[in-house]
Amino acid sequence: MAIDEPLDVSVVLPCLNEEGSVGLCVNEAREAFAASGLRGEVVVVDNGSTDASADVAMMSGGRVVEEARPGYGSALLAGFEASRGAVVVMADADFTYDLGRIPDLVGPVIEGRADLVLGSRLDAATRGTMPFLHRFVGTPLLTFLTARACGRRVVSDSQSGFRAFRRDALGAMGLTSTGMELASEMLINSARAGLRIQEVQTGYRPRIGQSKLATWSDGWRHLLLIFMLAPDLLLIGPGVALLVAGSAMLGVSFFHPTGVQIGSIVWQPVFFSGIALVLGMEAMLAGAVLAHTSSVTPSGVGQRFAFVGKPNFPNNCVRLGVAMALLGLALNVLLFFLWLGDKSRTTLSHFGLASLSQSLIIVGGTVATFGILSRFQRARAAQEPAKAKSTDTKALRP
Repeated sequence: MAIDEPLDVSVVLPCLNEEGSVGLCVNEAREAFAASGLRGEVVVVDNGSTDASADVAMMSGGRVVEEARPGYGSALLAGFEASRGAVVVMADADFTYDLGRIPDLVGPVIEGRADLVLGSRLDAATRGTMPFLHRFVGTPLLTFLTARACGRRVVSDSQSGFRAFRRDALGAMGLTSTGMELASEMLINSARAGLRIQEVQTGYRPRIGQSKLATWSDGWRHLLLIFMLAPDLLLIGPGVALLVAGSAMLGVSFFHPTGVQIGSIVWQPVFFSGIALVLGMEAMLAGAVLAHTSSVTPSGVGQRFAFVGKPNFPNNCVRLGVAMALLGLALNVLLFFLWLGDKSRTTLSHFGLASLSQSLIIVGGTVATFGILSRFQRARAAQEPAKAKSTDTKALRP
């Protein structure tokens, strides 16, 4: 096949020590091309293999691309860049995905009915193909969070690595992730860009060789990415909910200082109210900053939190935080005098006031600290251009 001949499909397989399976994957993809009449290529991205994976891939008819930067996302991005097909298929080189189903996956894209198609694994997943935690905890949780970030549920298996998409849609996807989290980034950015997304059942097989997935670290990277892409939904929303819940429980503690009787148990809402208020405020502040500064957050969301970028925002945070802390301290003084005037030395009637005082001090300290750190960060950011200009000026001097 001539190097400049147009291709229908490019199959990209990231590969790290898959000597026992990469050849099978390349052959299966090539057989799918022959059976369906698709003009295609298989691009195997060698991501630092120490075995004979690259040689096996080439002998099987694959085109091998080297990528020195480690990571699943890095390998895929290199493969996307090297691909020549109008439609790109991504899969794994461990034989888990049935590459004979490539025609089913690329069909909606070639026919113009979809821009991105995912091959769902869940109907065929078993204990032998997918660990229990991945099947019933990790994948459903990440799918739920991804759906919230997308604005709607677009697929049932957001972590499937078997996908087909229009090559000219890569720009709209804005992919930058170097690890497993690229799967979530692709889906969220595609949905936000208005790309048409579909899902087909493609099965799932036991892998050949050792899994490269690090359950906890890769899961954490997914969560961090989703928090960055959707701070308004996953930080600010829960933060507001915690503030409302904390305020409500604080109100209950004023009317029921001895606790709320629930059957044989006495519940003291006063204890959790302070925790909820503090966590809620921290989540809201973090979410507002991320929403304003993140380049991948939708512009409408960033505009709603434009106040974070105003010069007086850090100072206002310091003033508000100090005022809240002082008010909390004043309530503490009041509580001390109330205690002195209480001959029975019981403070149950003032539980609500004590909790309010404590919450004001802690939340106020949090807000003030946030303001101080923001001021420091802005001062450093303002100094960077000046330092760079000074360095450039010195370099131009004879």
